[in-house]
This record gives sequence, structure tokens and C-alpha cells, in this order.
Amino acid sequence: MTATPYALELATAAAVACAEKLATDVVAYDVSEVVTITDVFVLASASNDRQVKAIMDEVEEALRGLGAKPVRREGEREGRWILLDYIDIVVHVQHAEERAYYSLEKLWKDCPRIELPEAVRLGNEQAKAAEAAEGAL
Repeated sequence: MTATPYALELATAAAVACAEKLATDVVAYDVSEVVTITDVFVLASASNDRQVKAIMDEVEEALRGLGAKPVRREGEREGRWILLDYIDIVVHVQHAEERAYYSLEKLWKDCPRIELPEAVRLGNEQAKAAEAAEGAL
């Protein structure tokens, strides 16, 4: 079994929304073969609490436009790792430090990685360049 077309549509929209708010390392995994509660995990990193929240707000707005509402939202108070559960997909936006520490990619490395639109890939590259330039100041 693979992720449903609806889950792929939601995951793509969520990834694009993440990229629009300059999230870094945006990836999506088809976890439908190993997890029974969802089809896709979308992962993204942010450099600070405010950006984590802004990314999640953008994801919610984008998916609301597709008629999807999260059944669960966790971590908003702390703002370091927010999870949105849409049943078909789960979106994780983490501070870069939490992303490195928990290393969710290692958990799902055997799952197929979903090809995301070029805008997301380019957004990843632009966000990394912006972070590097900011660090050089």
C-alpha cells in the first residue's frame, strides 16, 4: 500500500506552505507501509520559535483551503516543535536543534521519500543560503 492521492496532495501543499515561510530541510516520507495511523510525515526546520509558529499557521491556512482541518495540534505553547495531525498526514515543524537531536529522518529512512515540487527544493536552498549569510554577520 502507498500513500493515497489525497495524502500526497495534502503533503505537497503543506511542504509548499513550509517553504513559503522559509522553512529549511523540508522533506516528506510515505510511511503508509509501516504506520497504520497516517500515510505521510512532513518534516521541516525553523530557526526560532516565531518562525516555527508562522510556518504552522501557513500550513493550516493552506490545508484549510483544501478542506482539511487538523484533528490535533501539539507543542504550540513551547513553539520549538509543533505537530499538526490531519489523519492522512502529520506535519512536524521543529527548531533546528530539536530536528538534529531527535533525528526523525533516521526513524523513517527505510520509507520512500516523496518527491516535492521544485519550489520546495529551491526554497530549501534559499533558506539555507539566508541562514549562512545571517550567521556570517
